[in-house]
Amino acid sequence: MRNLFLIPVIFLLGTFNSFAAADHNSIWNKANTFYLQKQFDSAAFYYEQLAQLKPQNAEVYFNLGNTYYRLNKVGYAVLNFERALKVDPDYFDAKENLALARERISNHIRTADNIFFIRWWENITSADKAVLWSVSSLLIFIVFIGLIFLRRFNNSMKQRIPNQLVGILVIVFICLLTLSLVSTNRSISHDSAVVMQNDAPLQNVDLKGKPIALIPEGTTVSIINEKGEWTEVSLPDGRTGVVRSNLIIKI
Repeated sequence: MRNLFLIPVIFLLGTFNSFAAADHNSIWNKANTFYLQKQFDSAAFYYEQLAQLKPQNAEVYFNLGNTYYRLNKVGYAVLNFERALKVDPDYFDAKENLALARERISNHIRTADNIFFIRWWENITSADKAVLWSVSSLLIFIVFIGLIFLRRFNNSMKQRIPNQLVGILVIVFICLLTLSLVSTNRSISHDSAVVMQNDAPLQNVDLKGKPIALIPEGTTVSIINEKGEWTEVSLPDGRTGVVRSNLIIKI
């Protein structure tokens, strides 16, 4: 029973934070009012408007996810909690409510355990580390330029700064820049989607034979390739195949 009360409690904590754009306060207030009055269809309508106007506002997606959770629309609830986390990967309340929404997925597909190296690489190149690696690479570049300047115009410093140190800084800079580019690409790419229909058929790539699996509504899949009305995806357990593009929505 504790979980049943977590959604409204967390929602209220987020709802009454100030909303940045004054021009949209009227829509924001209407959406909140309808939610509190338990008119969730109307609340979803106005939150969807706000999501269109403020696509980089994690709080709007969070409240929208709560609204669809109340409407028992698992796919849309998961989608919007995922979008909130895409904007703000450290949004703790969105992580908590995403976990609650996933508990409603029937026949939930478990995530496959990757080998240590893959888990390590995905962790250090996650979208939320893009700023860290970008700033770090910039600082190393500034230090590198400073050392080159000192070696060029100060003979005494030229003797104190070994070539090996300059070479190490170059290697570190390249590594940090690579991490920054990979993390930034993950933060802006749309390589994931949520299944919106229960028991969505996952077909072989050649579209022959029976479905490989029936994907539950609310399952988050990784997009491999898009081919018109079909999209090649990877399931959380590692199985791959194609699903009709109109049955999924990108995060």
